[in-house]
Amino acid sequence: MTEPIALVFSLYDWLSLFLHYLTLSLLSVGGAITTAPDMHRFLVDQQHWLSDAQFNASIAIAQAAPGPNVLFVALLGWNVGLNAGGVPTGLLGVFLALAGILIPSTVLTYAAAQWGQRNRQLRLVRAFKQGMAPIVVALLIATAWILAGANGGSPKDWPVWLVTAVTALLVWRTRLHLLWLLGAGALLGWHGLI
Repeated sequence: MTEPIALVFSLYDWLSLFLHYLTLSLLSVGGAITTAPDMHRFLVDQQHWLSDAQFNASIAIAQAAPGPNVLFVALLGWNVGLNAGGVPTGLLGVFLALAGILIPSTVLTYAAAQWGQRNRQLRLVRAFKQGMAPIVVALLIATAWILAGANGGSPKDWPVWLVTAVTALLVWRTRLHLLWLLGAGALLGWHGLI
């Protein structure tokens, strides 16, 4: 990854990290990745605990690795902890970030799923489910915008934007498996086309 930032953390800073993830957990409709723009705002822009490069590398590595989508939160916590003092604090960062993002949303999801299952015939429940789809899509677009903006997004990068648009269109209009699209993107990158 990139060079760590030397930080001195107090108990208040650790509590602030935990509470931020705790509140984001309740906003993570569509998965934790939809809250990445606010994580970026808090960790990079406001607190300066991570650099843009560390933030983007954490998300890229976690998304490329097999396993749950929420792994990027663990990597963000790890990098914050490493910047604050090394491996022991890195593990503390992982624990606080993951506990903060997982506990509230897990409890709320379990309770809401139980209630929704019991009341699935209600018009309100059906309307809520249909209304959430556009919100999730908008949050994913905001995440993509933040990640794309970190690389400058200059007009000379038109091949990257073209591949992004074609991939989005293929995902939307076909049933082509995402691994084929990832493989195609890797081949384009390997050959220096993007």
